[in-house]
Amino acid sequence: MTDAAALPGQPRGGVLSGPATTRTVNVLAPNPSAMTLDGTNTWIVAEPDSALAVVVDPGPLHEEHLRAVIDAVEAGGRRVGLTLLTHGHADHAEGAGRFAELTGTRVRALDPALRLGDEGLAAGDVVTTGGLELRIVPTPGHTADSLSFHLPADRAVLTGDTVLGRGTTVVAHPEGRLGDYLDSLRRLRSLTVDDGVATVLPGHGPVLDDAQGAVEFYLAHRAGRLAQVETAVENGITTAPEVVAHVYADVDRSLWPAAELSVRAQLQYLREHGLIDDDRA
Repeated sequence: MTDAAALPGQPRGGVLSGPATTRTVNVLAPNPSAMTLDGTNTWIVAEPDSALAVVVDPGPLHEEHLRAVIDAVEAGGRRVGLTLLTHGHADHAEGAGRFAELTGTRVRALDPALRLGDEGLAAGDVVTTGGLELRIVPTPGHTADSLSFHLPADRAVLTGDTVLGRGTTVVAHPEGRLGDYLDSLRRLRSLTVDDGVATVLPGHGPVLDDAQGAVEFYLAHRAGRLAQVETAVENGITTAPEVVAHVYADVDRSLWPAAELSVRAQLQYLREHGLIDDDRA
């Protein structure tokens, strides 16, 4: 879900279903919109010689898409061994229950309400289905339950909506919190610096080959927007809709409702850090 225009990262061309790294294949869901870009990226992750695959974010409840994901898994000579969710928004998770029925798999997620089976996901967990090493990285901020999945063998990270292939993501107030989101971006930056992560496999948009550059851009973008919001409040523009009209004037109006969620999260952050007065926003 995006609230801004172009990300000056290094996208690998357009968004297409097919291989992205040695161990990943993308199946693009047919749900394009202003909020979902080209559609939801459903990721199939598997070791090259494994008979089992992990599917990340089955996407919307769209029967043809779910069956297309299964077909893509089977085309690689595999079957689905596990389903994972980056977070609970419908464009990523609505089809998970039906996908579990079709494949006979468990669904693992941070939010217990989204799980099918006894196991959830938490910091430090490692998914090893079919010989994979897929490390769970908590990245709250877009939502409280947002996770990313680090794939060390491909020097890649699946980011859900935390980092997108194009545009910047919404901090979905009140569940999403800006402080958490900034911490999550710093956590991802550490993966690029300390663990050599080079590739972002996003929940929407094209693959990014400059993971560090993308995360640095996100951090700079957030700092810039926050400064703009703080200045707007200091100049007497105090309500969230007014701030959106002033600060996000360069953004398509169809995205203003989403931008307002981020503005409310920014105003909350500024209040909590004593940077604006409660009676001014």
